[in-house]
Amino acid sequence: MPSLGPVSSALRTAAAVAALVSRRGRPWNAVAPRLGRHAGILKGHCILAAVLLGLVLATTRSTPSTPRPARTASMVLLDRHRDRPVPVELHFPALQRPCTAPSRCPVAFISPGLGQYHTDYRFVADALAAAGHLVVAIQHDLPSDPVMHTDGDPFTQRRPAWRRGADNLRFVRDALSSALDGYDWNALTLVGHAHGGDLSAFALHESPALAATLITLDHRHFPLPPHARLRVLSIRAADPPAGPGVLPLPGEHRASTCILTLEGARHDDMTDRGPPALKAGIRAAMLQFLRHGACPAGAPGPVARGMPGRSPRGRPPAGAG
Repeated sequence: MPSLGPVSSALRTAAAVAALVSRRGRPWNAVAPRLGRHAGILKGHCILAAVLLGLVLATTRSTPSTPRPARTASMVLLDRHRDRPVPVELHFPALQRPCTAPSRCPVAFISPGLGQYHTDYRFVADALAAAGHLVVAIQHDLPSDPVMHTDGDPFTQRRPAWRRGADNLRFVRDALSSALDGYDWNALTLVGHAHGGDLSAFALHESPALAATLITLDHRHFPLPPHARLRVLSIRAADPPAGPGVLPLPGEHRASTCILTLEGARHDDMTDRGPPALKAGIRAAMLQFLRHGACPAGAPGPVARGMPGRSPRGRPPAGAG
C-alpha cells in the first residue's frame, strides 16, 4: 500500500468516525448518539481524508477473483456549511480495469425510503457495482431531524425533508468528485425508493443537470421531472398508487420515460428484506434500462414527453408511502 504521508493523521481521525458505521447492517440511529464527540474533530480535516480512507478500506476488503467482487467502504462525511453529518456507504465497481480520467466509470446514488437505512438496498448496490458503477448509498434522515408528518399536503409536510435530501445529494457529489476523478460525476444515476425517489425527483426539479438518469422504486408524491435529457424509469408496486400528477397519464407520450408495474409487488418489500423474486425483477429491470436505454420487457413503452397531469394547485395530494 502506498504511503499516505501527511494525511495519515487525518485518516486516523476519519477512521474513528467511519468505524461507527462500518459494520454491515448496523442501523444509523444506533450509532448517531456516539457521533457528537467525533464530529467536532472531523470538522478540522478535509473531506478528502475520509474519501482516501474509503479507498484504503476498499482495497483491504477486496480479494482476488474473476470477476473481482465489489469493494465497500462506510464513512461519515461532514457538510461544514450545514454542520450536518452525512453517512454513506460506497460500493466500488467490480471491474478488472481501473477507473481513470480517460476511462471513467459511471456513478449511482441510492436514497432510502422513509424509515429505512441507506444500508437496506444492497441488492441494488451489489447489482450496480457488478455492472461497473461506483455506488454511493446515502443516509438522508437523522434522529436529530424534526419529525415529518405524513398527513396533509405533502408539499408542505415533506418539502423540508426533500430539501435536506437534495442538499445531501449535491454535497456528496461535490465532496467525492473532488477526490475521485476516475468517475463520471456529470452523468449520475439517482436511484430512490419511496421518499428517496421523491427527494431525488425534487433535486432534479431544482438542479436539472444533477443527473442523467432517474430510477424510482414506487415513489408517490413528487412529479417525475420532464427534462428532455433525463432518462427515467419508475418501477411501481401493485399496492396503493401514486397521487395524481406524480406519473404521466395513460396515453401521454414522454420520450425516455418508462413506467413498469411489477405484478404482486408491495411498496414496503422493495428493500433487502423483500422476497427474492421481487428483488430479482427490480435488478433485471434496472440493468436492462441502464444498458440499453429502453423500457424493460413488460413496461408500457416510452410514455410521451410533457408534464404529467397536475392537481388544481399543481401539487399531488397526499397518499401512502
